[in-house]
Amino acid sequence: MKTGFVVPYATEREFADLARLGEDRGWDAVLGWEALYGVEAWVQLGAAAMVTERIRLGTLLTPASRHRPWDLASRVGSVDRLSGGRAFMSVGLGALHPGWTAFEADEGRAERARKLDECLAVYAGLLDDPATFTYAGEHYSAGPNDFMLPPPTPQRPHPPVWVVGAPTPGGGRQRSLERAARWQGLIPAIHPPDGQPKTLEAFAGVVEPVRRLREEAGLPWEGYDVVIEADSWGSFTSLEPAEPAAWEHAGATWWVESWWDVPQGPAGLAEVRRRVEAGPPTDR
Repeated sequence: MKTGFVVPYATEREFADLARLGEDRGWDAVLGWEALYGVEAWVQLGAAAMVTERIRLGTLLTPASRHRPWDLASRVGSVDRLSGGRAFMSVGLGALHPGWTAFEADEGRAERARKLDECLAVYAGLLDDPATFTYAGEHYSAGPNDFMLPPPTPQRPHPPVWVVGAPTPGGGRQRSLERAARWQGLIPAIHPPDGQPKTLEAFAGVVEPVRRLREEAGLPWEGYDVVIEADSWGSFTSLEPAEPAAWEHAGATWWVESWWDVPQGPAGLAEVRRRVEAGPPTDR
């Protein structure tokens, strides 16, 4: 099982320094996140690409429904080229917060889901073969284009996409799980009652339906990424059992530390650095 960490707050230079430290200490990925107004995640990741050689560079997460897909493809493609093929992107509908609604009204989950699907389709098509790609959707369209095209990304046909998936309450069509099954990875959305840990049973309740959907579509399970979001230092989230090996046995291929309760500012940055320097929990 590979390991990564999310940097909750950092400038571009601070992020690059943490990425380099993470690589030195044996982590496999460093992840940023996207706000509407704030530090640009893909600039952070591009800066990190220039000072690292091995560690993978991604987001947790990108609310892709609010991006123009050609802009998103340009950003991710640039980081993949800068890093020699180490970029990836996590996507979901995004958690609404005042930093979002201050600039954009909520269109509703259904509309965001439709935009997300269209954005990913255009993202993949442009990075695969922009010269021949065509698309006609409700929100976005694209035609063949040979104007000043960038070089292909090292990862073909495009950098991987991990998708947040959650079972639909009460059954019915499992659209977010279907979406996750179509792409390269799954981030199970597990929301236990307040104060309760995430359990292997809840994890399996998301992973197994996605496995079946991929099998039904003739897509391989081998090489597909499954992420467990954890916090082995603080109290943002807890797991039962807490040992990474148990989650790897249950099918997780990535253990990603999310330290969202670390305060913003110098003291919080120092604490993040301390945790990164300690190395992955699988090594402790």
